[in-house]
Amino acid sequence: MTYPLLVTVHLMAALVFIGTVTFEVLFLEPVQKRLPAEVRKALSRELAPRVRAVMPWVLLVLYSAGLGMAWHYRAALASPGSSAFGTLLLIKITLAASVLLHVITAMTLARRKRLHAALRGRVHLSVFCHMVGIVLLAKALFHFSW
Repeated sequence: MTYPLLVTVHLMAALVFIGTVTFEVLFLEPVQKRLPAEVRKALSRELAPRVRAVMPWVLLVLYSAGLGMAWHYRAALASPGSSAFGTLLLIKITLAASVLLHVITAMTLARRKRLHAALRGRVHLSVFCHMVGIVLLAKALFHFSW
């Protein structure tokens, strides 16, 4: 797959993932607190299966394209401390790995029926903050040097 195609696929998957988490953190979770319990349950019953069906594929595409893009910059990653680009890219990849660990942990806890609302909210907020950092680093990669 060519690099421009990898970037495009990666950005499209990131758009879906970041958009979903942003919607949950900024809109859905605050509004749900004010809804009656039966409405919250109905919303969760309808929304959760869709998210569980779509998000693994989005993550597969997102991280696969990300790995392909990282391979393109393997020389910079071989000695990340030698350039601002390599350092920022390594930080970005570390944040992305942390997001993946968050998602895997949340999915595991959810399957075991141990992901309660408060923990889910904290995980969403943490992933949201990680993603803000990832987006800022993605832009900074090509604009900073030292």
